[in-house]
Amino acid sequence: MVDEHYPEEPDAEEVILVSKSEMKRDMQERQQLGENLTKLNKQQLEKIPLDESLREAIADHQRFKHREAKRRQLQFIGKLMRDADVEAIQRAWELSQAGSEAAKKAQHKLEYWRDRLISEGDAAINTVVDEYPTLDRQQLRQLIRQSHKEAEHNKPPAASRKLFKYLREVLYP
Repeated sequence: MVDEHYPEEPDAEEVILVSKSEMKRDMQERQQLGENLTKLNKQQLEKIPLDESLREAIADHQRFKHREAKRRQLQFIGKLMRDADVEAIQRAWELSQAGSEAAKKAQHKLEYWRDRLISEGDAAINTVVDEYPTLDRQQLRQLIRQSHKEAEHNKPPAASRKLFKYLREVLYP
């Protein structure tokens, strides 16, 4: 029986109930991620997508000396993390960790593309540029050509390293 005072709405969104414990776990995970961010250096922090207030709060935490001030600042960072894109920040943080699985995957992917580009040439360039349109074909060709010349003259693989570095800068900014 439908109450005429409160008719059912056919387009009403389903309400998802979250327990208090789950909310607390989520908050603690965000605060832990914030604490992990405070341990990064300036160059690593620049690669992480943070809004300005969160970036300043992390810088303040790094500047503080007293334990209680650091603790309060961590709570503030956790509060700011509520409004942040936690998934993007988490991915970027994982990539910044040298031994993490995400960093290893990224490293293997870059090595795969570098080796494939050097061995296959234009066919691989077309494939990689289709997948990653921000790459510059001309620069890729130039680095591959230099790499082949170095291999012919038994020189150290400087161009191969430059190619790897270029791929890392473009694919994982």
